[in-house]
Amino acid sequence: MNNWKIFKGNSQPHDEINRLPPPPSWRKFTGVDEAIVTEIEQRWQKFCQGLDKNTRDSERGQSFRIQTDNNNDRNSVINMVNAALYLRRPLLVTGKPGTGKTSLAYAVAYELKLGTVLPWYITARSTLQEGLYRYDAIARLQDVQMGDKSKDIGRYIQLGPLGTALLPSPRPRVLLIDEIDKSDINLPNDLLNLFEEGEFEIPELARISQEINQVEVRTYDGIDVPIKDGKVRCLNFPFIILTNNGERDFPPAFLRRCLRLNMPYDPDATALMEIVEAHLEKDKLTQDRTKIENLIKKFIELREGGDIATDQLLNAIYMVTREFKPEAAEENDLIDVLMKYLSSAEDR
Repeated sequence: MNNWKIFKGNSQPHDEINRLPPPPSWRKFTGVDEAIVTEIEQRWQKFCQGLDKNTRDSERGQSFRIQTDNNNDRNSVINMVNAALYLRRPLLVTGKPGTGKTSLAYAVAYELKLGTVLPWYITARSTLQEGLYRYDAIARLQDVQMGDKSKDIGRYIQLGPLGTALLPSPRPRVLLIDEIDKSDINLPNDLLNLFEEGEFEIPELARISQEINQVEVRTYDGIDVPIKDGKVRCLNFPFIILTNNGERDFPPAFLRRCLRLNMPYDPDATALMEIVEAHLEKDKLTQDRTKIENLIKKFIELREGGDIATDQLLNAIYMVTREFKPEAAEENDLIDVLMKYLSSAEDR
């Protein structure tokens, strides 16, 4: 029987995204100019060829581990990622701090070779416009006043991470909408139509489309791409992860358009050592293995009493396995500070 899973969750890059079947009939996106698709793909490939292979994105994707030793929970994460790929639906990911909600996006991009992740970090002031594109009207006005009569309006427009993700591409881009629960109450509702239609209009370009029907603009990651008739239409819906710390509820209409995943967080000592091995140099694992195992044991004991993140364990291990590290008398105090409960009132 054929394995339906495109994403394996094993941090091994492969080309199986090429066997992703067409979307369901209700998630097909049409009306895209094939010449535009070809041009964007060529420029994207050229851009990727010039990237350093050992980027922070790739390192983060390579070191990602699902933080559980429970096979059912692990399979649940992998299954939901694959369901989002097949159904072309955003994935709303909830979980405690340090469970890998954000890193999951980098793991998918790394394993499926989908290029760099497009991050959109949400605050209470974030708007849909900010995610789609930015038009620098002031710079254009200044240039006109200085005598520049160029009609190249495209150089004053830069697509945001969301707008870049919706460009027509043969492969889906990976978009990370981080901490969506911090947004203004209207942003999830503003995203509804966009998630459904997979397109948006740039009014500044649409107004001049009869005179100039194709304009080049800059993407979020720095590529110049053509936009026709002032509209951006996706060909393949991007793989979207929205992280959620559970600070608010979302309207049913928004939830209906997303798949939902709660990241597991119950790694045993073996799973934690695997996470440490993914982040730490191999020579340190050999030289300081007993010390690392003791810190993992302490971390597991602390976890029984409150919220504590794997990042804190990694911080503690890093500090006590360096060539220049604290004296033995200071080491325990430093570890206690680094591995404080996240709900600790001592910092208030």
